[in-house]
Amino acid sequence: MLSEARSSVTHPELLSGRQRLTMVAGCLLALLLAALDQTIVGTAMPRVIAELHGFEHYAWVTTAYLLTSTAVVPIVGKLTDLYGRKRFLIGSAAGFVLASMLCGAAQNMTQLVVFRGLQGIAGGTLMATVFTVISVIYPPAQRGRIQGVFSAVFGFASVVGPLLGGYLTDSLSWRWVFYVNLPVGIVVITLLLAAFPEHRRPVKARRIDYAGAVVLVLAVTPLLLALSWGGRDYAWSSPVILGLLAAAAVMTILFVGVESRTAEPIIPLELFRESLVALSMCALLLMVMGMFGTILFVPLFAQGVLGQSATSSGTVLMPMTLSMMVTSIIGGQLVSRTGRYRLVGLAGIACATAGMFLLSQMGPDTSYVTLARNMLLVGLGLGPVMPLFTLIAQNAVGLGQIGVATALAQFTRSIGSTLGVALFGWLLTARFDAALTHTLPPALRAQLTPEQLAQLRNPLALLQPEGAASAGLTATPGLTAGAAEAVRLALAQALHETFLVGAILMAVALVVVCFLREIPLRRSNLPPAAEHPVELVPAYERSAAPLRSRD
Repeated sequence: MLSEARSSVTHPELLSGRQRLTMVAGCLLALLLAALDQTIVGTAMPRVIAELHGFEHYAWVTTAYLLTSTAVVPIVGKLTDLYGRKRFLIGSAAGFVLASMLCGAAQNMTQLVVFRGLQGIAGGTLMATVFTVISVIYPPAQRGRIQGVFSAVFGFASVVGPLLGGYLTDSLSWRWVFYVNLPVGIVVITLLLAAFPEHRRPVKARRIDYAGAVVLVLAVTPLLLALSWGGRDYAWSSPVILGLLAAAAVMTILFVGVESRTAEPIIPLELFRESLVALSMCALLLMVMGMFGTILFVPLFAQGVLGQSATSSGTVLMPMTLSMMVTSIIGGQLVSRTGRYRLVGLAGIACATAGMFLLSQMGPDTSYVTLARNMLLVGLGLGPVMPLFTLIAQNAVGLGQIGVATALAQFTRSIGSTLGVALFGWLLTARFDAALTHTLPPALRAQLTPEQLAQLRNPLALLQPEGAASAGLTATPGLTAGAAEAVRLALAQALHETFLVGAILMAVALVVVCFLREIPLRRSNLPPAAEHPVELVPAYERSAAPLRSRD
């Protein structure tokens, strides 16, 4: 009887509907847990600084999480292919809960930075493993609709996170921004322990690419530090930034050499010989870079050019976010029903490109309604394609490389967002400085002190009353009005060029998608009889089943 029960469940696709639903619910909550953490913390940071002091460590609270969560993703992707998904998913959920508890209990900024780094390791592992697990539960032909729902979680988190963070900080304490993860995490762990099947692999040698993992971290860390610090803490031409970029380049070359010689590389280089993987990652990188040009600076346009309040400028992203949530689900359904991904990708990126181009045509006389319409168009296009390139890469590789392909997409998304922030931040600063030279009347320039002129070169200088006060302009109302108008016009011109570059990146991504060939989506993940079978035993049967070696 027991053997019959165990043999009836040999693969996740053969699990009962109830077991699969429980697994999906656990994974969905796990993803929400990690996604919320990326948006909820920012609203609490002013209160954190006020209580813990250590303003010089302010940026490191975010940078530490970014570094660890990005660097760990490719390594985890390979390890899940070698050792299965369960231990990494449940272990990372438990680690995330523990790190959240430590962050909430931090007594100074140094402790908070260290604990945020630990939380980043768990969060990066959690997000990479969740999408890998979904790719195991559902074959590509069915995966589109479920990945659309999972992608909508990011949109939901971007809307709810800041609101929840502000409420918890004001009503309870900033520490509850981290403590709120505990009850959700416990539910996630309980669901996964109850329903996640146990991987039973045949005996085979497994080699961990320790050298590749170390060199990868040494390549990613200086790159992310350079992109995070450049133009903010150090000039792009400073020895610190140039040294970090040089170190990243050397380590990247060394990483390619190491990976080409190892038996079980962290990132198999042969993946990039498959045109579908290479092209989809290229398109994803360009799209994410262009998207961050929208997310970062649209609120700045609303507040600095249109004169909207900080509250109104914060809500301008909602049309894009809500439309992304809806169309990611619709796009996933279309891909699953038709089995065609190329047309969905072309239509989505074309729509996003059109929206970005319309953003670049805005100026000081643009209405708030027009801005919201353009953002809606961008969201309608981005929604269907955000999960699409991961699906294309997963469908192009063998079953034994799904974890690596999924992690590669997540890694590309993280690097693309960091590159986008650095590129568009540098571009905005450079173009604003040049534009201000033309918009500031010579007579007004002659009245400004060097200190006041330097303050004006910061595009955020006059967005708030204290900005004008710190620039020393409030004593002369006419001077203040003239300077503010010059800043407004310069900012509009600089953002016009910034959005235009974002539209160009989107257009290049559209061209890349044109070269994607379309292959049928696999309708099953069940391995052929010739391949090594993987037996999975549900948790409720595991206690009665005899233990079997996992080596």
